[in-house]
Amino acid sequence: MHYLSHWLACGVVVPLGVLAGGAGDTLAADLGPPAPVSEAPVVSGWTYRFTPYGWLTALKGTQTVRGRSVKVDASFIDIVEKSDTLVALMGDFEARNGPIALFTDVVWSQIGVEGGNVRSRALAPGVTGTLGTSLNLDIEMAIVEVGGAYEVARSGPLAFDLLGGARYWYQEADLSLAIAAAVDVGDLQIAGARAFARSGSVDWLDPMIGARVRYAVAPGHELFLRGDIGGFGVGSDFSWQAIGAYGFELGTYQGVTFSGVIGYRALSVDYAQGEGRRRYEFDMLQHGPVLGISARF
Repeated sequence: MHYLSHWLACGVVVPLGVLAGGAGDTLAADLGPPAPVSEAPVVSGWTYRFTPYGWLTALKGTQTVRGRSVKVDASFIDIVEKSDTLVALMGDFEARNGPIALFTDVVWSQIGVEGGNVRSRALAPGVTGTLGTSLNLDIEMAIVEVGGAYEVARSGPLAFDLLGGARYWYQEADLSLAIAAAVDVGDLQIAGARAFARSGSVDWLDPMIGARVRYAVAPGHELFLRGDIGGFGVGSDFSWQAIGAYGFELGTYQGVTFSGVIGYRALSVDYAQGEGRRRYEFDMLQHGPVLGISARF
């Protein structure tokens, strides 16, 4: 991606989907409401849609940095209220011609999770001592999806698409820990009463496959569901994503049709590399409401 006035003030151009084509499109956008599945005129050539959106993300799972593991359970409100760091840029773009669509989705975020929502867990093999109290976790993360979709079936207002592509992940994580007497801090950076475990740059690429279903409730209004799975041991061990959204047209200005979208997105990934003090793991579910406005031309 899946942050509005207060969230936008925090820098959230509010994680996440696939974009549809023009007014005659038969292929829906993941986070932008497509044209009605039925009773749409046939338009030849390419049409385009751009959707800046907001994914109000919560985090739940485990983060391991240099063999030190913590359990994270933070809602979007927790992150907004208790963190000094909350920056995000998110957007979709889709180009479409007939039943074929090419899409890309970008989510970049810099999130800080305060100690009340971070708990120490067992150390990785080869790391000795106790961590003490976890103070906070800062994650810089980019998620980029690229792929294509094809409409394989349609019956009245109901349409079914298959999609495939890849999801690229980039992360840097800093884990801040209170120093306890029993901690082995030989490979950590020390600043005052804190020890910092820094991951450095970590990235991987996951193949993904999925499907989406669209239902035209009324002209300009559509209910949309998407699901995909990926990883398969190529990058991460496994990942999955589910999106449900409702799209509605707002109006047309100078040939550009503007639409709104509301929905919910969940994205889970289980990735790990290295052992002992080189262990990095991101086993996390990111989920929350999605809000956006799209421009179709």
